[in-house]
Amino acid sequence: MNAFPRAIRSWFAVAAAVFAAAAVGGTASAQPAGELPAQFGSPPSGDVPILFNDHHIYAKPDQLKQSRVLAAIVKNGTVLVPLRSLFEQTGATVSFDGSTKTVDVAKPGADVKVTVGKPWVVVNGEERPLDVPPEIDNGFVFVPLRVLSEGMGAYVQWVPEKRLVVIRYVEAQVAPPPPPPAPSPVPIVTPPPLPSAPPPAPAPKVTPVNEKFLVADYLISPKVYNELSPGNTAHSSYKVSGAVEIPAFGENWALSASYRHVLYPHYSNFATSGCTPGSAGCGTFTGGAFESGACPSNDQGCVTTVGAGNVEGVNGLGQIYVAAFNAAENDLDVHFGIRVFNPRFYVGLAGLFKNYNYLGYPNLAGIGFGVEKLPDLDEPFSLYGSAYYYPNVAGKYTYPSTPYLGALSGSQITLSYSVWKYDLGGSYNLGNTGAFLDLGYGGEHATGKQNAPSNTSVNAPYAGVGLHF
Repeated sequence: MNAFPRAIRSWFAVAAAVFAAAAVGGTASAQPAGELPAQFGSPPSGDVPILFNDHHIYAKPDQLKQSRVLAAIVKNGTVLVPLRSLFEQTGATVSFDGSTKTVDVAKPGADVKVTVGKPWVVVNGEERPLDVPPEIDNGFVFVPLRVLSEGMGAYVQWVPEKRLVVIRYVEAQVAPPPPPPAPSPVPIVTPPPLPSAPPPAPAPKVTPVNEKFLVADYLISPKVYNELSPGNTAHSSYKVSGAVEIPAFGENWALSASYRHVLYPHYSNFATSGCTPGSAGCGTFTGGAFESGACPSNDQGCVTTVGAGNVEGVNGLGQIYVAAFNAAENDLDVHFGIRVFNPRFYVGLAGLFKNYNYLGYPNLAGIGFGVEKLPDLDEPFSLYGSAYYYPNVAGKYTYPSTPYLGALSGSQITLSYSVWKYDLGGSYNLGNTGAFLDLGYGGEHATGKQNAPSNTSVNAPYAGVGLHF
């Protein structure tokens, strides 16, 4: 793209910003006829331009002030501006105490102190609360826009349709001292007082963005380790997840959920029908009933039973033979948490529910706890993740009714595991469409507790597409 169209677009951008500033902030200061407002650099992607006293200034170092950031950012619905750069524009002196992370801004008649991470500002010794604490971004201290209006009496305005911050600051005028009295008895006429400056306009408050999204992911070649699979690769597996942030009772809450379906093969070397009980490969479990016979140890068809120790005590058989089939596991975990710090870090409680399509396994359920970082879908790219621990995920298993199980036939026992579930991924926005790409890696590890035939694990990378509402 050549320089001439870019210059035309810059002219229209500056003209629109100046007219917006005049409409909301009063008459702009006069400029010589035909002279454009000064411009420095070009705005970096994702940052918000600042129009300061008719100067359009951006984040790249320029001839106005070297090594200073001169653009605003929007974080969690609040406009923040670079403290040092803008206060120096007003003639103030800025000093930073690295041990306490406190910035002191001083000039005649005004003193402002802010501390990184603390939700207040001290103006001339008076402490005032802030909705969002100051923070450090790329090595520079950023403060909410209202600090400029309350600390230095500047006029500030957020122009959302232009994504532009307008700041106007006029140095307070000091009246000259009165002339010495004349020797004559003529009374000295005191000049009228200068008109007081209008009170600063309240800083604009941007409505916080509450995340709401839904995403579907395909699980890429999951690996399954359990009593049916020594690491077989699953297929046709997926997960669907979503979350919503809920402000209530002065706090920020989040409700998120994830449903996962894993389909994987169980292999065996022998058919279970038509064999002679007791012969090699003849099943100890066929057609839903136990039979006598030894399980060949090198065959995946041999599966350790739920409550194997109990079964061995009755008939000496701790395994059953299961013909080849596709096994399915489904689980749903739901998280409810409270935000502990930005951006979007939560701690909370969770519930996990699991079911299976094989061997009469029962539905399992349990309560857990953990931490979660939701994606920041108002940013072009963001990271997210979660880690939840469920100390007891349990259900009631019923033994088959068969004479081979003796007193165990038809009885119930508890089947339980302790489970870790984890997730780590990233999102990438597809422009302003509301859609985003999703990539990550996740899974679970379950440790057998009561009557579990083995420990289990499922893990896989995933990829998918989501919608941001």
